[in-house]
Amino acid sequence: MDYHIIKNWSFPVIDRTHTKKDSILYALGIGFGHEPTNPDHLKYVYEQNMQAFPTMSVVLGYPGFWMKDPKAGVNWVKLVHGEQRLTIHRPLAPEGRIVGRSHISHVIDKGADKGALVITERTLHDGDGHHIATIAQTTFCRGDGGLAQSDASPEQLTATPERAPDLTCALPTLPQAALIYRLSADDNPLHADPAVSSAAGYPRPILHGLCTYGVAARAIVQAACEGDGTRLTSLNTRFSSPVFPGETLAVEMWKTAGGVQFRAKVAERDIVVMSHGFAGIKA
Repeated sequence: MDYHIIKNWSFPVIDRTHTKKDSILYALGIGFGHEPTNPDHLKYVYEQNMQAFPTMSVVLGYPGFWMKDPKAGVNWVKLVHGEQRLTIHRPLAPEGRIVGRSHISHVIDKGADKGALVITERTLHDGDGHHIATIAQTTFCRGDGGLAQSDASPEQLTATPERAPDLTCALPTLPQAALIYRLSADDNPLHADPAVSSAAGYPRPILHGLCTYGVAARAIVQAACEGDGTRLTSLNTRFSSPVFPGETLAVEMWKTAGGVQFRAKVAERDIVVMSHGFAGIKA
């Protein structure tokens, strides 16, 4: 992997229109509809007076799996999704035009045997030019360290407190969640094909990190926002372990200025799967 090639990677502008069906499909993928008569579910999965759940922004304007391009020189088989950051500037409409523009903000060398971090930043604007969201995805390129040049790291995410959480919300993930979620975004066979997941070292297909992220956002909106998704202004976290579809995600939250710090565990295995989380919340 060459620092200059990655840092100056040219992305196409993604100009697409999403529909209410797209918004419903995303919401179903992160588990809405599990309680089919609950109004807090229906407003995301039923077209009458519906809303788009705020984390849907992470699947819009996506430039695709560009690191698989041979020109990138990336050992894409060893890629890991490290962190995800989202800043929400305006509510996302359940249907409409979205323009996504991406660029590489950071290429950080960890060392010849320690890999490198690549941060892709994406902005989303609606058809009227309003800034909807800013998204930053950190990809850990485990097989590509030892670069000739490196950027300084951005401000680090903060670890959660050692004390007991102020709020906890546990939500089930659907056994078929990965099969639904892949229709909105990442169709990597790792999330659907048992043979592929076995070859990658997993006993069965794993859930997308961003699906886990969406379920965690649901828990935060339910417990800390009184069910009002429009109060969520940001969601930043670090991924630490995969989730298997059907497992229960227990999100622990600590109240702080402007929102909550959080982490998420798989209840059945008592393992942390998301850490160093912060959700910005409007009063």
